[in-house]
Amino acid sequence: MHSQDPAQSPIGENTAKQNATRKFSKEEIIAAIKERAAELGRAPKRAELMRIYPVSPSGIDRQFGSYRNALSECGLKREGCGVPVSLDNLFHDWAQIVRDMKKVPTVMEYGQRSSYSHSTLRQRYGSWNLVPAGMVQYLRERSLGQEWADVLEIGEAFCRGLQRKGVRPRPPAEALAKTKILTDRPVYGATLIEGTMGFAPVNEMGVVYLFGGMARRLGFIVLWIGPAFPDCEAFREVEPHRWQRVRIEFEFESRNFLRHFHDPAGCDLIVCWENNWPDCPVEVISLKEAIGSGDRRDLVIG
Repeated sequence: MHSQDPAQSPIGENTAKQNATRKFSKEEIIAAIKERAAELGRAPKRAELMRIYPVSPSGIDRQFGSYRNALSECGLKREGCGVPVSLDNLFHDWAQIVRDMKKVPTVMEYGQRSSYSHSTLRQRYGSWNLVPAGMVQYLRERSLGQEWADVLEIGEAFCRGLQRKGVRPRPPAEALAKTKILTDRPVYGATLIEGTMGFAPVNEMGVVYLFGGMARRLGFIVLWIGPAFPDCEAFREVEPHRWQRVRIEFEFESRNFLRHFHDPAGCDLIVCWENNWPDCPVEVISLKEAIGSGDRRDLVIG
């Protein structure tokens, strides 16, 4: 139980209403994480921090790049970040979340509730949507169906939904590690569920093509794409049925914008596959994150 009045906490000097709207400094967030860690006796999950302190996920990402980085700056480390985790621990953690939520969690929900990083499961199964199939397989192999009958039912229902969409589970990472990689042909990125592009992009041209397939669902109508900076002009839906023209630069990684010596004043938005520039002065849309979150309209790929 939280023993200290939030109003007296390092970031609780203002009223709850003011806290909900203001931006917290890096030092305030660090102080809050350390205080919560002292209460719990371990590194807090993001949700456990936010339950006491009204720091938004975007505020943490803006200051540190990720919650993992924030913990690192506090000298803390959540179990599973760079440390091998047994599949048994991963299963029981995931299954308890499913049982509590009565559904398969999204990446964001898992990140808020789990003791582990979602990347541990995604790397093992190749896609977040394929994690339930792996967990169901593990549950059956270990004869855990009686103990986790509700989780089995939820997981199987989720897998049937994917199968109706033509998605099939893939082998776990251990089996793939034994596969011989041919040296006379390229290796492609992770598979995507949507048909716009069969595999994740590995260069800027792939980002351009993938954005073309996702643009409408992300709220864009493309007007023009060309070789000069900025790469693209588009209309962006800023309110229902209200649009503004924006200038877009495509990059495979957002930090490539710096390497190409582009002027931030010359564009409104960077569209990339991976955002590796936390302090970017220009708004960034990571297609990798958009695919993983599925938070716009019917976007559920990845």
